[in-house]
Amino acid sequence: MIVLVPDRRERFVQAAQRTSTAVAAFPRQITDRLAEAVGLAQAIDLEVVEATIVPLPAPRPGTLFGTGKVEEIRQLVQDREIGLVIVDTAVSPIQQRNLEKAWDCKVLDRTGLILEIFGRRAATREGRLQVELAHLTYQKSRLVRTWTHLERQRGGFGFLGGPGEAQIELDRRMLEERIERIQKELARVVKTRALHRAGRARVPFPVVAIVGYTNAGKSTLFNRVTGAAVLAKDQVFATLDPTMREIKLASGRRAILSDTVGFISDLPTALVAAFRATLEEVIAAHLILHVRDISHPETEAQRNDVHNVLTDLGIDWQAADAPILEVWNKADLLTREERQEAQRAIARSGRGEILVSALDGTGLDDLLAAIDARLGRSDEILLLDVPPHEGRLLSWLHDNSDLLDRDTGDDGTQHLKIRIDPAVRGKLEGLLKRAGLAARKPRSRRPSRRRAAE
Repeated sequence: MIVLVPDRRERFVQAAQRTSTAVAAFPRQITDRLAEAVGLAQAIDLEVVEATIVPLPAPRPGTLFGTGKVEEIRQLVQDREIGLVIVDTAVSPIQQRNLEKAWDCKVLDRTGLILEIFGRRAATREGRLQVELAHLTYQKSRLVRTWTHLERQRGGFGFLGGPGEAQIELDRRMLEERIERIQKELARVVKTRALHRAGRARVPFPVVAIVGYTNAGKSTLFNRVTGAAVLAKDQVFATLDPTMREIKLASGRRAILSDTVGFISDLPTALVAAFRATLEEVIAAHLILHVRDISHPETEAQRNDVHNVLTDLGIDWQAADAPILEVWNKADLLTREERQEAQRAIARSGRGEILVSALDGTGLDDLLAAIDARLGRSDEILLLDVPPHEGRLLSWLHDNSDLLDRDTGDDGTQHLKIRIDPAVRGKLEGLLKRAGLAARKPRSRRPSRRRAAE
């Protein structure tokens, strides 16, 4: 197969010159876009025979590329006996039909390729339903407009299969009926997730959702922190279905860590909509960990892509109180000088980013402390006097609070100073009431008269 990456930079350069906009502000380098496109193709085990950047000063409505370039690629397809061409941009149904006729092979655009990857990776019934919904929504207009060549070009579920009877027999009405059935099933999934979230709220454990650009190391970080065995590969979209694990922080606070699907530039709108049931875990999270591959040359562009998806989900990441903590991952791939510069950048930003390596564990203690601090902004400080026979109460305090200070009296009474999550304060009050004890808040220190007079 061949991967083609249209390059429209010339048009953007001209626009930037007219508006005095810095060319450096472009979202990403075209060579990195090419490498990403090849990675997407290899993610579903496609053999990339050739990958090239194609200048595209002015897209043609009928074929996207100009006549000369279409003929040049046709010759290449014929000489190399290519069966599939991937065009790393959005291709309209008419353009796809005309290119397939001209090149006599299958043509897949960026959206179709990402959908194909998702179709291969979805492991749960929910994931498969979400992917099928996105597939059918994408295919709906193409089935209508490319009906005459379906038997030669299409077949089966997805885009890369051969001729198939089920695909040929689909019509618009059947598509819409299937889409409606899937939407109803996913609506039940949304209700089920809402019930699960309500159940967690009664426990209650705060939810910490991991998001980030695909292949940023989210699953590796998830595994390192939780001890889980989620699939973690140097591969795009290695994780599709959400995974949750409970973690315990130094303060005694328990939280639920959620690993989610990776984002990518130009993520198909149909996928964002289809995976909304899954991404609602992000929307409802108490804290969002935005994991970035800080060693990647396009890390800033990837950051913007993630922010765009968060915006689509209705999350105001620019708000001063936005519950987002950036995690700069893959510090092990930085040189000593690059790591020092990253630390200086963190100090300058004042946003509290954490530099870590999920691979070797560097910085994870700082990350867990930062998570604990962000979740504990409303924690209460209490003083308790626990007699020696209240061993169960002492054990509960060790498991559910952060012990700040302890002093043992002559009679064995433990004089404790603790920090506790308001969410479990009610449970503590019940335990204290049964033990005939009470908690009190520390007195605020007032300045002495002499100091006040000074």
